[in-house]
Amino acid sequence: MLRPFLKLLVLLLTLVVLGSAASLAYLVRHLPSIESLRAIHLQVPLQVYTRDRSLIAEFGENRRAPVKLEDVPRPFLQAVLAAEDERFYQHPGVDWRAILRAALRLAMTGAKTQGGSTITMQVARNFFLTREKTYARKLNEILLALKIERELRKDEILELYLNKIYFGHRAYGVAAAAQVYYGTELNHLGIAELAMIAGLPKAPSKLNPITNPERARERRGYVLGRMRDLGFIDAGQYRTAVNANDRAELHGHRVEVHAPYVAEMVRAYMVERFGSEAYTAGYRVVTTIADTYQPAAQEALQAGLIGYDRRHGYRKPEAHHDLPPGAGESDWKRILADYPSIGALRPALVVGIQDRSVMAFNTDSGLFALDWDGLSWARPYVDDANRGPAPKRAGDILQAGDVIRLHVDDNGLFTLAQIPKAEGAVVLLDPANGEILALSGGFDFSLSKFNRATQARRQPGSGFKPFIYSAALEAGYTAASIVNDAPITFYEPELDSVWRPRNYTRNYKGPIRLREALALSRNLVSVRLLRGIGIKRALRHIQRFGFTRDELPRNFSLALGTGGLSPLQVAAGYAVFANGGFRVTPTFIARIENDAGEVMMEKAPEPPAEPDCRDCPKSPSPDDAGPGGAVRAISAQNAWIMDSMLQEVIRSGTARAAKVLERHDLAGKTGTTNDHKDAWFSGYTRRLVASVWVGFDESISLGPKETGARVALPVWIRFMKRALHGVPESTMPEPPGLVTVRIDRDTGLVTDADNPHALFEVFRSDSIPRRHAGLPTARSTIPTETAASAPEQLF
Repeated sequence: MLRPFLKLLVLLLTLVVLGSAASLAYLVRHLPSIESLRAIHLQVPLQVYTRDRSLIAEFGENRRAPVKLEDVPRPFLQAVLAAEDERFYQHPGVDWRAILRAALRLAMTGAKTQGGSTITMQVARNFFLTREKTYARKLNEILLALKIERELRKDEILELYLNKIYFGHRAYGVAAAAQVYYGTELNHLGIAELAMIAGLPKAPSKLNPITNPERARERRGYVLGRMRDLGFIDAGQYRTAVNANDRAELHGHRVEVHAPYVAEMVRAYMVERFGSEAYTAGYRVVTTIADTYQPAAQEALQAGLIGYDRRHGYRKPEAHHDLPPGAGESDWKRILADYPSIGALRPALVVGIQDRSVMAFNTDSGLFALDWDGLSWARPYVDDANRGPAPKRAGDILQAGDVIRLHVDDNGLFTLAQIPKAEGAVVLLDPANGEILALSGGFDFSLSKFNRATQARRQPGSGFKPFIYSAALEAGYTAASIVNDAPITFYEPELDSVWRPRNYTRNYKGPIRLREALALSRNLVSVRLLRGIGIKRALRHIQRFGFTRDELPRNFSLALGTGGLSPLQVAAGYAVFANGGFRVTPTFIARIENDAGEVMMEKAPEPPAEPDCRDCPKSPSPDDAGPGGAVRAISAQNAWIMDSMLQEVIRSGTARAAKVLERHDLAGKTGTTNDHKDAWFSGYTRRLVASVWVGFDESISLGPKETGARVALPVWIRFMKRALHGVPESTMPEPPGLVTVRIDRDTGLVTDADNPHALFEVFRSDSIPRRHAGLPTARSTIPTETAASAPEQLF
């Protein structure tokens, strides 16, 4: 009886072995190729940098920054081996001792638990398998680990592990973990912190120092103990590290230059070009933004908007909380936790009121006194034109429990502030190539993602006049031409309506030279100029600056800047005056690199295409090409004379405040629209051109007297004071074909040296106005119109 039974048993065992061997052979044949590990592309977020390689932003669901093994500190490698796989460099991918221990534990407890996994097996699981705890998955993991070890070196395996493994809070890889928990790089961390990170892969969601600090410290202690037992650290190092306080906290991206509007421009561009891969393929985009200019632009815009807001009174505290008796610092911090900093404005809680000061608490600064100098400005807001009476004591403004905003003034002192209602934009270009060096599309990106520098279409007002004047020069006018600054009326028969444009000052100067008219921003002169050269001819000329027909009105309001343009478009237009007459195409991306650092696209500024119009004039000088073959928009002579006229705006005109910069190479133009809805200043040197806009998104009035000179120009001055610090002056060289002659300031005609009203003016050599003594009349001589007191009607 026994013999047949033994035969049956042998047969059954043979079948089991053969079946297992067949199954094993099947699994081995269907293991994934290890070559895919060599070519693996980890999901690395999109990174955006300035031209100086400072980080602006990261976009992507996972935080990961791949590192080379040789760049990882040795103590961290020791911590990882101590925590995860002490025999990593000895076993063949599978640690049979550890598996045996896990099997014995299973036999004793009857429960399947994690155990026995080597670093190589974790690489196999993380790259190819799931995390389910089944025997089939474990067998695949073992076979795949053995295969990996045969085809990859140990250091390659360890590097894959360090870059792939999850460390909690969206951090994948060791470099990302160091940044997320400690806000720095691995080589700046101590042994205690390295051990904390090394212990996370076991259970990253449960053992991390943010979610569960106590369990994280226990895990750190275990890792440090293993490092001591293995001889990686001595007893003294162990005691110091195990007793060290942990300073882990969640850190965002290590943004080095704040340019969120530019970051969003890049993100949108990359998604349009690469789709969802933009977030995971590790692209690095180097922008044209400059480290030195971007912070200055953002600070100047915020300071200007805060200054405007103060002029119109204090609305009210941001919020109010009833403070319980005995409330202290922990209660104050809890309240302020809901109020993040916005731009340059920090939140604070009023905790006490005195006669002419308040006691306030800020999370960063603690308890402090806000004195009367920082409070006395806060007259109550009534409307855009009116404020209430001046406060006499602190209690007239605030009360305990108020949540307020603080701004640090130019003297480093706290002042009461509020989030501005008005918005603004500033953009800085390199006029030589159109590169955007700085850009801010609003007070703060967290308040509004709308990029007013590129997306807003606002009327430039008088800031558009230089383009009309350039067209007039092209049509034969000169800077000395006399045009009548007098009332004028237009009648529209089709609409049965009358338009009577007016000067901002509501007064009229009569006959006036164009140079003086532009400096003083006389509206009626601009309208008469446009009438003189004709709308069609003016539009053809203005399009050469990069503006399109659809953006510009086809009536005489064009002279007053009623088309809708963005600050970026206006800055690009002014770049033509700054660079000697060449049109540039604004660019914000210098190059795009892949995750290996290879340049995929180098977006050097490209020569702009010819304007899309049938009857635009050809380039003034086809053989006078600009850098990179850039299209010439206006002649060098036109650009030089316009530059000199725009310098006059700062010397004696509406932008005289810019003289505080004490430079002689500044040029620009203020702009204010009807009802003070838009305030502009666009100005430049040969090296930099910047445009500033301030207004309400709802297109309502900024208030009486809130002109471009009062609202936008101070932002430009504040910005340029920093941007031009240490930059030598540089004036545009005078091109051939220009002559300087003495003219009579009242008539604009050539005169003698003994004329008490004489001054010097620059003309094209073929357009000198005739002299009283009988010089031939030039084409640019424009008949003087009627006296200023006689309104002209056009019916």
